[in-house]
Amino acid sequence: MLVLSRKINQSIVIGDNIEIMLVDIRGDQIKLGINAPKTVKIFRKEVYEEIERQNVEAIKSSSTSLDILKSYVRNKGLDNNNNNKE
Repeated sequence: MLVLSRKINQSIVIGDNIEIMLVDIRGDQIKLGINAPKTVKIFRKEVYEEIERQNVEAIKSSSTSLDILKSYVRNKGLDNNNNNKE
């Protein structure tokens, strides 16, 4: 991890198009200003982790639903085949 010291209104630049500026310091809290293209998604870490958790849950749910649907289709297919033979 790179650790840099900055004073208020000083910045760091990431790549060619992302700038992070130290805007304010109050007690144990700092305010950062971020200039980046609109295509760059920026999240607080705790929000990002929650989004990831919800995505994993959605995948699990989709997978379970898909398994149920596959089972239903297979069973229907067997029933239809049996009915056609009669």
